[in-house]
Amino acid sequence: MISAIVNNLVKINNIRIIIFLYMFAGIISLTKMTGGIKGFVHLVRDIVKTKQAAMFLTWLSTMGTFSDPDFRIVTVAPIMKALRQRLKLSSQQIGFVIEATSNPVVVLVPVATAFVGYMVSLTGTALQHVGITAVPYQVYIRSIPFNFFAFTILAVGLYYSFFKDFGSAKQSEDKNPNLEQGEEELVQCYRAYEKDTPLKPWNLIIPLIIILVSTLFLSWWDGHKLASGFLGAFLKVDALGVMLEAVFITLILSLIYFLIQGFSVAKLVTHFVKGGNELVSVIIMLALIWALSAVSEDLGFSKYIAFHIAGWIPHALIAPALFLLGGFISYFIGSSWGTWGILMPLGITIAHQAGANILLSIGAVFASGTFGAFASPLSDNSVTLCTILDLDVIEYARFKLKPALIAAGITTILFAIASFIH
Repeated sequence: MISAIVNNLVKINNIRIIIFLYMFAGIISLTKMTGGIKGFVHLVRDIVKTKQAAMFLTWLSTMGTFSDPDFRIVTVAPIMKALRQRLKLSSQQIGFVIEATSNPVVVLVPVATAFVGYMVSLTGTALQHVGITAVPYQVYIRSIPFNFFAFTILAVGLYYSFFKDFGSAKQSEDKNPNLEQGEEELVQCYRAYEKDTPLKPWNLIIPLIIILVSTLFLSWWDGHKLASGFLGAFLKVDALGVMLEAVFITLILSLIYFLIQGFSVAKLVTHFVKGGNELVSVIIMLALIWALSAVSEDLGFSKYIAFHIAGWIPHALIAPALFLLGGFISYFIGSSWGTWGILMPLGITIAHQAGANILLSIGAVFASGTFGAFASPLSDNSVTLCTILDLDVIEYARFKLKPALIAAGITTILFAIASFIH
């Protein structure tokens, strides 16, 4: 157990995720302490007067936070949590909408994300194994319309945003005493800062602008020497490394900006550490999840499932079967990347040998990983979101499982229909 935890903690991408989460949480804490979030809430108060307006703001924010699901969650969730008190929003509704517009949106964006590089790499390796010489990026682009689960859960998210009645926030708190305690602490926090912190929305807006602009610029800069075109540069980028560099730049420039305003170094350091420490429980959970996934792989879980199922799949139902198999695996390992890595070689090989539509099979694999990243209680997105919104992970996972299964059922039907059409 110790070996599995340590070996996965020291992997470069996992360490980058841990540092990124800690530092970004620290920056959010600084913006809260300096009046950024409080000022932003007051700034949008005249605009966001209803639950519908708050939901629209959540959807609109995807345009600036599409680069990574965790980045979107740690950026948007604290703002919506603050608005929640005044608009009497349900934390479960806020969480569902944020998560429905996180991973499902990121997997559909063909540029400037870590997901693109990973998905294209997996696709290219699997195609090469079966002797297909197509350009991996072009194949990936053509498979995007077949990620039916991403589109379906976005439609479900729209319904839950504007048409589903979740009741009052008080009813949700009655079901979850921890949530009530967390929200009381949030209110006390704002009251404590009210006298010595003015309303300064730019203390939130400027750091967010810095991190978005620096992420996009560094993404191009990191990849432009390895690619011929502008868009090609975003495919060659080391996205996690770039995001970590961007958050360091944002922290340094934000500290200078806050110091110019007269905030003390001691106060800034204290609240940065305090904010980062709030995600220590998430970091511990991630370490355990990574270890669990590694152990399941060492035990041959995915190979066992694939070996016993692949032989009896009808050729016309390869895509829906891949989606159901991948959905089962991704739910229990909580990782879209892990599911794609496990299933993509198998999916393309089976489709190629059976003469089935390879694009449809690729879409089914990507859709299955998207399902697990959204629905699984082991997903790092879910754990991070629940920590920020003070939600019980298991209760929240149970809540979103029903709509996730409805979307999965619709997705399976769509894959079955598409299999016969194509």
